[in-house]
Amino acid sequence: MIGQNAVLAVVPARGGSKGIPLKNLREVGGRSLVARVGDVVRRVPEIDRAVVSTDHRGIAQAAETAGIAAPFLRPESLSGDSISDFDVLLHALEATEAADGRRYEIVVMLQPTSPLRTAEQVSATIRMLAKGAWDSVWTVSETDSKAHPLKQLIVADGRLDYYDPKGAEIIARQQLQPVFHRNGIAYAMTRACLVEQRTIKGRRAGALVVLGTHVSIDTEEDFVLVEWILARCGKNGS
Repeated sequence: MIGQNAVLAVVPARGGSKGIPLKNLREVGGRSLVARVGDVVRRVPEIDRAVVSTDHRGIAQAAETAGIAAPFLRPESLSGDSISDFDVLLHALEATEAADGRRYEIVVMLQPTSPLRTAEQVSATIRMLAKGAWDSVWTVSETDSKAHPLKQLIVADGRLDYYDPKGAEIIARQQLQPVFHRNGIAYAMTRACLVEQRTIKGRRAGALVVLGTHVSIDTEEDFVLVEWILARCGKNGS
């Protein structure tokens, strides 16, 4: 809880990932991705309740073992590739409030695919949301200038062009305004943002810029990279 606001953490972890089957149960540093979220949640004092949103009983069991409750299974209608984070979070909020008989004023999404997050980063996101009167706060990382939108190209039928015509004006990277990308560490939002505005971003969104290397796992190569980072930092599964 922060102030008078109860905080619900939602861990979205469906079982039907096509790229890497049962990705959320894969281990890095000796701990599954789901277990690593539980390790973090236990160290975030602002979180009152943590639940997993999954359609897979094995993931639900792993989550409960890691200290994340599994009071419901995600319905099939919310288990496809094209389901939005908003739909998953709204369902989780409503289902948990119905089960608990309690209202949660802040929801924080913790995706298992960002295993390098720390409890301090999650706490900072929740505190920024509460103290700044934001509708939402997302953690972001600065994008390397090589991947800046104005340096991107498109290819159609073998023909090369700029993704954005303004890219033709760029000579040096000093001309580029910094841009940022989601790093998946934490997304915090108010209940009103979800229920009334029906979005995870809202009209007044804040950004918590996080420094350092953060990997959002999508590929086998990402697993290798995370293992290397953990080994280099001397971090184990605890």
